[in-house]
Amino acid sequence: MRQRPFRQVDVFTDQPYLGNPLAVVLDGEGLTTEAMQQFTDWTNLSEATFLLPPTPEGRVAGADYRVRIFSPGRELPFAGHPTLGSCHAWLEAGGQPHTAGRVVQECGVGLVALRQDGDRLAFAAPPLIRSGPLDEADVARIAQGLGVARSDILHHAWCDNGPNWRGVMLQSAAQVLALKPDGAILGGLDVGVVGPRSKVGVVGSSDEHGIAFEVRAFFPGSNGLSEDPVTGSLNAALAQWLIGAGLAPTHYVASQGTALGRAGRVHVAQEGSAIWVGGSTVTCVRGEVLL
Repeated sequence: MRQRPFRQVDVFTDQPYLGNPLAVVLDGEGLTTEAMQQFTDWTNLSEATFLLPPTPEGRVAGADYRVRIFSPGRELPFAGHPTLGSCHAWLEAGGQPHTAGRVVQECGVGLVALRQDGDRLAFAAPPLIRSGPLDEADVARIAQGLGVARSDILHHAWCDNGPNWRGVMLQSAAQVLALKPDGAILGGLDVGVVGPRSKVGVVGSSDEHGIAFEVRAFFPGSNGLSEDPVTGSLNAALAQWLIGAGLAPTHYVASQGTALGRAGRVHVAQEGSAIWVGGSTVTCVRGEVLL
């Protein structure tokens, strides 16, 4: 074991402790998968990441660094808030991208492009692994597990970009915030719920605070069903689904974490064929960790 540089970064917020925290080990070389998983479980955070040099193939393809992403109990091929938080920590620690203003991350799904978007970082949403409508049996189960009528689910789709998100749209943000999901019914499912914030007008129009949607994310945790404060992978997949289906404008802001006392803000922008998902990031803890 040895001391390794460490950051704890709050993602999708410019105010410390109102976003989604991430543990970042800036030097993951020599660590086993078991050691990475053990440390992740110990942090009691939704994710921890370990930065490594690119693989030879990744280096040839232009990767600036490689990251392994873990959540309690499992490794993830991709996740959004760890992507932004890891990039923030890498840049803050002196990382120099091959191209100014553009960073290429290598992870389980391959290469993910990031860019500096003003005072925010944004990643290009990776291709969906699975899309299209959910099975009706899944929709009925999700409605029961969320405690809503089947008719309250206006739209639904697979939002699988690594994590196996199943996305459903409810009638309003208020309905999303009132949910009290049943973990016994939803056990084993990754469920993303979205509802429009505007009380009038077309779906996707913004409220008085400039926010178009409220989002919540439920997934299996070590003690049953867990809720993620702010979820980049889900918001990326939701954006691909909602914009593609004409249910959201090409530029919007989503709020997430309200039900947990957070104030996450996810900025979505479609430019050409790419959808960029961004947010502010702030370091809350700097130091070393013994690993």
